[in-house]
Amino acid sequence: MSSEKVESQPVKSVDLDSILIEEAGQFGRSQIITILLASIPVIFAAFASGEYVFTTARIPTRCSIPQCDDPNPEFRPSWILNAIPGTSNTDFDNCLRYANSSVISDARNICPAYWFDRNRTEECQSYIYENTNSVVYDFDLACNEWKRSLIGSIRTVGTLLVLPFTGYISDRWGRRVALAINAFNTAWLGLVRSFVHSYEWFTALEIIEATLGAGGFSCCYILVTELVGPKYRVRAGVTMSTMYAVGLVILGFISWGIQPWRTLTQVLYAPQLLTLSYFWIMTESVRWLLSKGKYEEAEAVLKKVAKTNKREISPTSMENLRAATQEKELNENAKEPWLLITILKSRVMLSRVLVSPIWWVTNTLIYFGMSINAVNLSGNPYLNYIAVAAVEIPGFWTAILLLDRIGRKPVLIGGYWICAACQFTFAFLPEGNENLSLALYLIGKYCISMVTTSTYIYTTEIYPTKYRHSLLAFSSMIGRLGSILAPLTPALALEVWESLPSVLFGSFAILSGLLIFTTPETLGITLPDTIEEAERLSSRSLNSRVIL
Repeated sequence: MSSEKVESQPVKSVDLDSILIEEAGQFGRSQIITILLASIPVIFAAFASGEYVFTTARIPTRCSIPQCDDPNPEFRPSWILNAIPGTSNTDFDNCLRYANSSVISDARNICPAYWFDRNRTEECQSYIYENTNSVVYDFDLACNEWKRSLIGSIRTVGTLLVLPFTGYISDRWGRRVALAINAFNTAWLGLVRSFVHSYEWFTALEIIEATLGAGGFSCCYILVTELVGPKYRVRAGVTMSTMYAVGLVILGFISWGIQPWRTLTQVLYAPQLLTLSYFWIMTESVRWLLSKGKYEEAEAVLKKVAKTNKREISPTSMENLRAATQEKELNENAKEPWLLITILKSRVMLSRVLVSPIWWVTNTLIYFGMSINAVNLSGNPYLNYIAVAAVEIPGFWTAILLLDRIGRKPVLIGGYWICAACQFTFAFLPEGNENLSLALYLIGKYCISMVTTSTYIYTTEIYPTKYRHSLLAFSSMIGRLGSILAPLTPALALEVWESLPSVLFGSFAILSGLLIFTTPETLGITLPDTIEEAERLSSRSLNSRVIL
């Protein structure tokens, strides 16, 4: 009789979050170890994403003057202004020279002004480079600014193509496998690229490396956030972003110390071969194991997490977790309408799907554009790059401090518009204010870093659980258009107008700030699970506190 009562009792429904909160530990020694391990590939990912800023950097050039230059020419000879337009020995044209006069002479290193027609200029036939530290020298790019800048855009196209490649591997064979493959591909392809001797092969390997290896950061991000409890998930994600910024700072110091591009590339990529070992070192995501029905492996990982955190998981909890996971899979396999049809039927959701990608384009355009253009600021290019990378870190954490205090929309609107004000002031600031210019630049980067973190959180909150991942991925994928355009902004500055990148950044920031007004505040709401709940966010009818 008693056994019949036991059998009739309903099974307690649990999920992984409840087990982490109540038994295994949301954030303990096990999660800290995972974060520390994941930080190394994230730093390496930052190396790979930013090294082209230095390996493809501009090199000061001038026209070769055959009748004046020695076989081993000096870059700034005393006669430079006789043959090349300019105002001083350090400020002369990089791409033009005066046309030859009718005087012909075989003399070297004399080069009097009367040998040249100062009323006519012409493009260089060949170039003298100040140094050989960049691919600009090896591939003779000199004044071909668009061809040089295109390398960065081509690489960024690879970061778009890597999303389906890494996503498929991650969902099919696991986060750990995807991480090891991406990290290893980045390492060996980067090393191969350091030995090529043609522009075509260099650019081809850039896009191949990014397509097959640029997913390492997302793998680490998912591994870490899927292991911690809900209270610490956002903080864990921001920690990964922080380590990425730390990687950029380290990259700046290494590039400062090792300037020849081939040696720099080898130093940055050779240690990354060790990340192949992460297939054996890292623990697989419990959520992925559960989604694939690998319950024994998931249980082993959870028990290891609990043991490391000096906690214990009851067998009953594991049985209930398995039952709940199986039931959820059955429900998810039910036939659902096509997502596009669902969105088109909802005017509110359609508006958000059209608006949110613009935020992401703005974020990637400004974030990457400011990092790339930092080396062209006045002063030491390496210190400028380091400062612009380092200021991201307080930006990330400021977002976490403010989002739950003043709301999502004030942080986003304020961040966008302060960034825009800094960009426009920087663009039109008179010359001779280098310190003020750098301060404005750093404040702008601080604001866009704060906005980038906030946008990620805010975008997940305005979409329903059922479609959240797909719609977030859509916004992120469209946002890559900004990161593809960003490497071309130095060419726009050089060829069109020096202040055009800053004006472009500021204009996009103003637009995105205005678009935030069309979407609801999500502070203090429960994450919507259905389209109907997401639509009702605007009326603030859901008042429960969201757990971050």
